[in-house]
Amino acid sequence: MLNAIKGALLGLAIGDALGVPVEFRDRSAIQKNPVTDMRGYGTYNVPAGTWSDDSSLTFCLAEALAKEFDINIVGENFINWLRHNYWTAHGVVFDVGITTRAAINRIAAGTSPELAGGLHEDENGNGSLMRILPLVFYIQDKSIKERYQLTKLISSITHAHIRSVMSCFYYLEFARLLLNKTDKFSIYKQLKTDVPEYLHSLSINSKEISRFDRLLKSDIYELSEEDIYSSGYVLHTLQASIWCLLTTDSYKDAVLKAVNLGEDTDTTGAVTGGLAGLLYGYENIPAAWLELLARRTDIEALAERVAANYTIKKSN
Repeated sequence: MLNAIKGALLGLAIGDALGVPVEFRDRSAIQKNPVTDMRGYGTYNVPAGTWSDDSSLTFCLAEALAKEFDINIVGENFINWLRHNYWTAHGVVFDVGITTRAAINRIAAGTSPELAGGLHEDENGNGSLMRILPLVFYIQDKSIKERYQLTKLISSITHAHIRSVMSCFYYLEFARLLLNKTDKFSIYKQLKTDVPEYLHSLSINSKEISRFDRLLKSDIYELSEEDIYSSGYVLHTLQASIWCLLTTDSYKDAVLKAVNLGEDTDTTGAVTGGLAGLLYGYENIPAAWLELLARRTDIEALAERVAANYTIKKSN
């Protein structure tokens, strides 16, 4: 379990850090000078190995899971990050989504965390998907009903629209099956049945479910790169991450493919990197990249705390 948690947290942070220097560059520009290794500076003028808000908020959630889980602690951690630079790479917040900032400010003003997230259709950025992965270690042994409810709860801290919730749900269901060492293509096939069956049982608007048809009714890995989008829209990020995972055979290739799609490179890299870290394991993340990663030892210590708490809960 420790290896899995390290793979997820470090895999996500590495993907994030690879994407930070080229964030917002379009695909054609990146193709002229593709990312092949860890770079520094670029978009935010930060050193190589610097991760962004994607990793920061992931670690804020993981810290809450290393204790007795409480959504209010998650909310407090998010406030502490935004206002006091908690769990930042170098002591400064430099990249915050509009919807995420607004939600955290609402929590700081007294709104309950589960009620703080944006509910409008135009608030479906990837801000909850990018940070949701640690939740898989808490929900993996629970029923699908509990898994969905907890996923919705944690997504809704910042992103409460059903599309964001369903994206997080699909992503964590994929991650959960990776934890069980299921083949990635078998997972993809299984989720074509499991996910829509459960979502329809909740009487979710069928038009919303149909937005996931690329994942649920076709074989996304057969699409060409030109058909994959990499904006900050939650569905684009989810689809791109699954496509990158299914069309590569190593951690390194998956995250580089994700980052070189352009646009929201840090988040596409992070979301892909988290799954790839679970699939290929901590030991298959390039050592040279890990050596450059900001606060690597702190991240590893966090993984140990999460694993220790998981072990305690299992023994009880």
